[in-house]
Amino acid sequence: MIFLPVNYRSLAEPQPKEAGVCPAEIEKCRAIPAEYMRCILSKLREEIEKRRTFAIISHPDAGKTTLTEKFLLYGGAINTAGSVKGKATARHAVSDWMEIEKQRGISVTSSVLQFNYAGRCINILDTPGHQDFSEDTYRTLMAADSAVMVIDGSKGVEAQTRKLFKVCVMRHIPIFTFINKMDRDAMDTFELLDDIENELGIATCPINWPIGSGKDFKGVFDRDTKRVMTFADTMKGTKEGSEEEFDIGDAKLRAAIGEEALGILEEEIELLDGAAAAFDQGKVDAGQLSPVFFGSALTNFGVETFLKHFLDMTSSPLPRESDAGLIDPFSEDFSAFVFKIQANMNPRHRDRIAFMRITSGKFTAGMEVFHVQEDKNIRLSQPQQMMADDRHIVDEAYAGDIIGVFDPGIFSIGDTILTGKEHFSFHGIPTFAPEHFARVCQVDTMKRKQFMKGINQIAQEGAIQIFREYNTGMEEIIVGVVGVLQFDVLKFRLNNEYKVEIKMENLPYEYIRWISNEGVDVDAIVGTSDMKKVTDLKGRPLLLWVNEWSIRMTQERNEGLELAEFSQD
Repeated sequence: MIFLPVNYRSLAEPQPKEAGVCPAEIEKCRAIPAEYMRCILSKLREEIEKRRTFAIISHPDAGKTTLTEKFLLYGGAINTAGSVKGKATARHAVSDWMEIEKQRGISVTSSVLQFNYAGRCINILDTPGHQDFSEDTYRTLMAADSAVMVIDGSKGVEAQTRKLFKVCVMRHIPIFTFINKMDRDAMDTFELLDDIENELGIATCPINWPIGSGKDFKGVFDRDTKRVMTFADTMKGTKEGSEEEFDIGDAKLRAAIGEEALGILEEEIELLDGAAAAFDQGKVDAGQLSPVFFGSALTNFGVETFLKHFLDMTSSPLPRESDAGLIDPFSEDFSAFVFKIQANMNPRHRDRIAFMRITSGKFTAGMEVFHVQEDKNIRLSQPQQMMADDRHIVDEAYAGDIIGVFDPGIFSIGDTILTGKEHFSFHGIPTFAPEHFARVCQVDTMKRKQFMKGINQIAQEGAIQIFREYNTGMEEIIVGVVGVLQFDVLKFRLNNEYKVEIKMENLPYEYIRWISNEGVDVDAIVGTSDMKKVTDLKGRPLLLWVNEWSIRMTQERNEGLELAEFSQD
């Protein structure tokens, strides 16, 4: 039941100044609560329909973070776009807020960015491109309704692009392609499209078409409007560039781009119209057809054009699968799930933020919610919205939005929170098997407390996994990571954020399996000489091996033993 401290009258009528109200007025007021609730629900639907939540994925150095910066520029969220790599005097990209990201020029953690554009509220999830951080990217994709795939026009589809694309296909979310770096010499445009279709197995539909590449890159042709867009100087992409539009038949176009470029464009358009797949919104929504756009994020060629089309082609927040079926985003009841935890966004306060994707309803500051995994009511404190590490307190947020709440240590990745009588849980986010292991300990034994706090907090973020040998204490800690670069990040963050130096000893193990059997006697498991028994943070038993054949041998020696490659929390 919602209690509203208002006098329910016709919304068009002013409040009476007198204390007394005539019987006719009382009768009129009886119908107003329903009218008021309809107004509230209409407002709820309106706000949710404005939301667009998408992730940006790419192979490293394809220009993903640069493209994100230009979105923020056009949305008015920033005045000057930063760069991933640049001069010492240049500002860094907003999404690369961690010190190690600024130093190395790479993204090592996903960032959440929100801005308004053309009457829409846009939530961008900028993901790490490096394969060593693919698990963080996977978790982030769980919070997105669509994905923008950035491809380097000179290289085509690369290894990490394939891997991330498969995750998008598993989610059945719309995938949009932005072929970047057309200001550099690029592959033949038709070959690029063939590469996407052959490598990723998805049909493509070019929405616009590049005119040349490298030094000869003149602009883009919009297939829908039949107009060519050329761009003036953009001050190396740090400001919005002015643009000119020409009809394909305009005589001024010939002077703007040159006789040769126009002739090639006309030939390519004719070929394209006869060979390319037709645009089909239904196939786009089902993740079966990828609209393709061309441009240069660095120089702003085609960026705003892409943004406008993208917003028209994407939908408001999608329903989410739970153990009670699909959850309607327009439901009155609030629900959300935790997809990311980040410690020390403000190192001075040693804070810990749980990132939540709102899946239905409306969030209001100070509201009481039910934490399904903890089976108790909690009050969400310090609700914030993000611009990377820049935060501001929010009073309200809607389905599709990403909010961060202060986490005193009660949240885990995959947790569900909700209001309403019906309790349900969203499907858990898998924990993937690490592929590299090291024994880790602090150099200064007097800093044991800081070391344990730091390594536990970083592990709770999902950046690393920590294990201890079975039936031992926490004296020796084994760290498992998906990619070796995560070891460098761990070492840097422990030193920079917790003032703890560590030493690492690489271990030969390459394979890990969770024991799925309930109540199995771990002591009784007969393994191979290269097998090690460990437990994770939650005390669950796991097995490590050096060789893959040892896994099969262990299963043969222990009839009925069930092993899993990842843990579903």
